[in-house]
Formats: sequence, C-alpha cells, structure tokens
Amino acid sequence: SCAERCIKYKRKPQSAFRQHQPALRRAIANHKMNIVHTERSNVMKVKRNTLLLIACLVWGAAGFNILRLGVLAYPAYLSVLNFVLSALAFAVFQYFVFGRLVKKHTARITGYEEERHFFLKFFDVKSFIIMAVMMSGGIWLRSSGIAPDRFIAVFYTGLGASLLTAGIRFGYQFVKAVIAAGEKKTAFQDEKETKLCRQSLRAAGRYPQQRPFRKAGEL
Repeated sequence: SCAERCIKYKRKPQSAFRQHQPALRRAIANHKMNIVHTERSNVMKVKRNTLLLIACLVWGAAGFNILRLGVLAYPAYLSVLNFVLSALAFAVFQYFVFGRLVKKHTARITGYEEERHFFLKFFDVKSFIIMAVMMSGGIWLRSSGIAPDRFIAVFYTGLGASLLTAGIRFGYQFVKAVIAAGEKKTAFQDEKETKLCRQSLRAAGRYPQQRPFRKAGEL
C-alpha cells in the first residue's frame, strides 16, 4: 500500500487529493478546452430562421448585380422583341430553376430540429456549385467578348430579375417564419400564464377543483 511504501522509503504518506491531483488537473484542462471549442463553434452558428435571411441577402445581391449589368446595356436595344425575350428568360429560370430551389431549401431549413446551425447551411453543395458555375460563366462571357451586347442586355436582365425575385421570396419566407415563431412563443406564454393563474386560484380556494367524471347510475 501507499503507507507501507512511504514507511519503507521513510516518506510521509500522501493524501488522496495529492494522489489524484495530476488527473484532476488534466480533467480541468480538458474541460476548459471543450468550453473554448464549443464557444468557437457557436460563433459560426446562427438561428434556423436566419439561414433564410442569409439566402435572401446572397441571392438578392447576386441578382441585383446581374440585373444592373443587363439594364446598363439595354438602352441601345430597346424593342418589343427584346422585352419578350427577357421576360421569357425570367419565366424559364424562375419556374424551372430558382423557384424550385426556393421551395426546396425553405422546406429543408424549416425542417431542422436543432435551433442553431452553421451559417453556410442555407445552401447545400449542389446549390453552391450551381451558383459558382453561373457566376463564373457570366463573368467569363462578359469579359471575353464572345457574347454580344444585345445578349448581355436581354439575357442578363431576365436572369438577374429571376435571381432577385428568388432572393425576395427567401426574404418573404424569413418574415413568415419569424411571425410564426413569435405567435407560437406568445401562445406558449399565454398557456403558461393561464396555468399559473389557475394554480394560484386553486391555492387560494377561489377556483373550483376538477371533479372526476362519473358514469350514469354511479353515486
């Protein structure tokens, strides 16, 4: 035992605290490291509904920039045919691409059970790839000079307007989710206050106790 070893080597026996002190120090150090790691990871996380707001800002900014390029090139190509082509490009992208992405990511984000998530989770990998390809392709077409100015005016106006509309729709879903969360919180608080009020009235003898249900014929 520890006492026998201390007698053998003429040392005083250590207390239980001193024997376990190194292990205790390691446990405290590990706990502090876990706290720091958790705080750092929480810095990059946002609330579930905030992901919709981030998607609104990202899509809105991208759509505004592309729409601005198209509108700046449009004055030299004002015609009914070009307006129709821009509207057609807007409708195709809104119906087949961006409209579906808004519905898909809104359902995914609102379906999360946890409250806080990494801020880049407003999109999945596929959507990030689509946006990167579209933005790099648009920049390359404009800088290379392959696409004529008429194409820039017509196509970019329709594409940018569709992107901007997708951002606005994400913003609408964000406002809708915030209002729904506020109503749910208010209903929960009202129910809690009503329960506390009933308990206080019962304690004061001013609220009737619930009587057990009796079947017909029972006394």
